[in-house]
Amino acid sequence: MTQTIIGDNMYYINCFFVYSFLGFLFETAVSKFTGNDFNSGILFGPITPIYGIGVVLIIVISKYFFLNLHLPRWIETIIVFFILILVLTFIEWLGGILIEKLFGVVFWDYSHLKWNWGPYISLEISLVWGVLSLLLIYIIKPFLDSVVTKIPVYFTYIFIFVFVIDVVATYVNKKFM
Repeated sequence: MTQTIIGDNMYYINCFFVYSFLGFLFETAVSKFTGNDFNSGILFGPITPIYGIGVVLIIVISKYFFLNLHLPRWIETIIVFFILILVLTFIEWLGGILIEKLFGVVFWDYSHLKWNWGPYISLEISLVWGVLSLLLIYIIKPFLDSVVTKIPVYFTYIFIFVFVIDVVATYVNKKFM
C-alpha cells in the first residue's frame, strides 16, 4: 500500500505525538518504579518530544534500510541495531545539550555510570536504546500502527496546535528557571 506524501507526513506526525506521549508514560513509570523523583518531560503537557523524534527516526531508518540491503533478516537486524544505537545516542546527546542551553538545566546525567561520555550519554544506556528499538520495530510498532493510522487529520492539526502552544509557553515561562 502506497501512501501520498501528505499521508506519509501525517503518519509520521501522528507517530511523533503518540510515541512522545508513550515516552512520557514510560519515563513516569520508570521514575515511580525506581523511586527516583525526576520530571519526565521538558514541556508542560504530557509528552516527551525526544521519544517522538527518536521513534520517527527509528521507523524511517528501519523502513528504508531493511528494504534496500537484501541480506538475511538477522544480519539486517544486527546492522540496524548498531546504526540505531549511534543515531539515538547522538539524538540523546544533542537533546541534552539543547535542553541545557535553552532552559539552563541538565535534565539527565549519566556521569555515575561506568561507560559514560559526559553527562548525556553512556554505553549502558545506548545499548538499552538499541534493544528498545528492536522491540519497537518488531513488536510495538506493528501493534500501534493500527491506532496511529486511524487518527483523523483534524486531531493531528489539533495536536500540532496544542504542541506549539506548549513549546512557546514552556520557553516563555522558562519552566525550569
